[in-house]
Amino acid sequence: MSDISPKERLDRVLSGKPVDRPPVICPGGMMNSATTDVMDECGLFFPEVHKSAEAMARLSSAVQQRTGFENFGIPYCMTVEAEILGSEIDFGNHDCEPKIAREYYSHCREVVQKNPRELARQGRIEAIARAGYEMSRSQPDIPLIGSITGPVSTAASIVDPMTFLKELRKDKENAHGVLDYVTEFLIEYARVLIESGFSVITIADPTATGEILGPKMFYDYAVPYLNKLVDAVHGMDTHAIVHICGRLEAVKEPLARIHADAISTDAMVNLLDIKEVRGGGTVMGNVSTFALQLQGPEVIQRVTERLLENKIDIISPACGLSTKTPVENISVMTGTVKAS
Repeated sequence: MSDISPKERLDRVLSGKPVDRPPVICPGGMMNSATTDVMDECGLFFPEVHKSAEAMARLSSAVQQRTGFENFGIPYCMTVEAEILGSEIDFGNHDCEPKIAREYYSHCREVVQKNPRELARQGRIEAIARAGYEMSRSQPDIPLIGSITGPVSTAASIVDPMTFLKELRKDKENAHGVLDYVTEFLIEYARVLIESGFSVITIADPTATGEILGPKMFYDYAVPYLNKLVDAVHGMDTHAIVHICGRLEAVKEPLARIHADAISTDAMVNLLDIKEVRGGGTVMGNVSTFALQLQGPEVIQRVTERLLENKIDIISPACGLSTKTPVENISVMTGTVKAS
C-alpha cells in the first residue's frame, strides 16, 4: 500500500478504505496554499494569477512541489462565485487574496435569478477549468481539488451580509429562494470542474458557522443546501469535503447530518469529537494556521504529531493560510506526515 499514488490515497480515505498513512493536503479557495515565498521563487504573483489558466497551473505545480502538499488546489480565493453573480471584487495584491468590495444586492427580495448553467460558463470559471484540465492530464497521480464557496457564504457575498442574516429570520421565503438559486449555480460550477478533470470538490462555508447561525438556522439553512450541493457532486461520481469554520459545539447534531465524505474544521475544534458525532466518519484538519505562520518548526511538528497520534484521517491546515506563512513551516507539517 505504500506505493499508492497521492490521488489513490486520498480517494481511499474519502471512500472509507484503509491506507498506509493520512494524506496531507490544502484544498485551495479559502484554504489557499499559494504563499509569497513560493510566488517569489517562481515569479508568478497575485493578483494576475487569478485570471490566467496558464499561471494558475504553473503556480499550483510550484506550490505542490515546494510545500509537499499532496494535491493541487484552485482557485486561490472565495470570490469567483460572487463576481459572476454581480458583486464587486477587490482583487488585492501580491500579499492579499481577492475579497468582496461590495455586495450587489441590499435585500434577498432584490436578487435576480439567472440561468445557472449559463452562469457557470462565465467569469473566471473557464480559466480555472482550463488550468484543471492541463494539471489533471500532465500529473494524473496527484489529486486535483476544486474549491467552491458554500451556499450560505455565497448568498452572503451577493446580498449585504448583515441584512441577509437578519432575513434568514424575517424573510424566510426570499432567503430560501436566494439559497436555492446560488446552490443550483454552485452545482453547475462543480459540474464544469468535474468535467474538466477535478477529482475532489471542497466546499468551504465560513459564514455557515454555529456561532453565526446558531443550531436552528444551521439546521434550517446550512444543512439542506450543503446536502443539495454534496448530493449533486456525489451524483457526478466525485467526492466532496465540507469545511465549517468556528466553534461547533452548538451544531454537533446537525453537523452529523451533512452528507460530505469528510468534514474539515478550524483549529479550536476537537476532531475526535466530530468523528464520534459522525459515527466514525472521516475528518480533516486541523493544524493551526496561526502556528504555521508564527511558530517555529518544533511546534509545527508537535501539533502535526498529535493529530497523527489521534488517527485523524486527513491532515491539513485548519483554515486559510496567511500568504506570509514560511514555506519551511509548511514543509515541516507535510514532512512529518509523510514520515509517519
